Amino acid sequence: MAQYLVAAFYKFVSLPDFEEKKVLIEEVAVSNSVMGTILLASEGINGTVSGPEHGLRALLAFIKEDARLADLEHKESWADENPFYRMKVRLKKEIVTLGVEGVSPTKAVGEYVPAEKWNDFISDPEVTVIDTRNDYEVAIGTFKNAVNPETNSFREFPDWLDAQEGLPKDAKIAMFCTGGIRCEKSTSLLKERGFENVYHLDGGILKYLENVPESESLWDGECFVFDQRVSVGHGLKQGPYDLCHACRFPITEDDKTSEKYAPGISCPHCHDTMSEEQRSRFAERQRQIELAKARGEEHIAADQLAQKEKKRLEKEEHSRRSNQQ
Repeated sequence: MAQYLVAAFYKFVSLPDFEEKKVLIEEVAVSNSVMGTILLASEGINGTVSGPEHGLRALLAFIKEDARLADLEHKESWADENPFYRMKVRLKKEIVTLGVEGVSPTKAVGEYVPAEKWNDFISDPEVTVIDTRNDYEVAIGTFKNAVNPETNSFREFPDWLDAQEGLPKDAKIAMFCTGGIRCEKSTSLLKERGFENVYHLDGGILKYLENVPESESLWDGECFVFDQRVSVGHGLKQGPYDLCHACRFPITEDDKTSEKYAPGISCPHCHDTMSEEQRSRFAERQRQIELAKARGEEHIAADQLAQKEKKRLEKEEHSRRSNQQ
């Protein structure tokens, strides 16, 4: 039986005192052996954490002691190994970064469509279905006939939307994302830009995969998740994907047979775009990981370095696309 309970949650709510909550939440999490990441901002809370069931439920109960978060909902799944290496509570400007001033789901948001009614809704030919996730997430799974904006980060979504000149303001638009948080922010953006009929999948893909039987599903593939499980499928069971620790792109066992694959250094998705300086840096990092494993230690810094490198690459790509416009 899986030992670790995983909980994903978020809530857009005014938290002007969010900075004061950081230390207390962190202390309760650590004292209950809970690991993961929680983001706090004036617009709300966003997190994915895991740990022993009693510890995780104790943390959630503590968070909900705040009356503003009393109705905080979360999605649960189980893992054989803890998908996180450490506990982090971070203070941010936004709990999901869109980068557009004034856009807030606390002001305006699209209409929620329950998972159980999503199939009928997106089967309407007059509905434009948009996947608000990043390209590397869409690559391993999405809803049939959904539009892929081909973004590398959520910050690029507003520019993509501005380029959709053929999308009428009265079009019926249905959007979805992993857990619902990017949907809420993106529907708020569309409402701010004058779109009238905006909808989104309540609870995101995770809620859909949890509640809708595979035999009735319109989901095709796996759902990328931001932890060591990499992907989940129907019933939120862990999927078959691994992660390239150079570019953070999900990879298959077939990808690992490619001559372009080197553990921790490159994969078929990033090999041809990688500089010699990057390759050398990743090779040294991989050497440190292998040395740590030989000593029976977890090389936590490897995951941190990979995340930093991915963010740097995303910034470079965003800058390149901006210069082309």
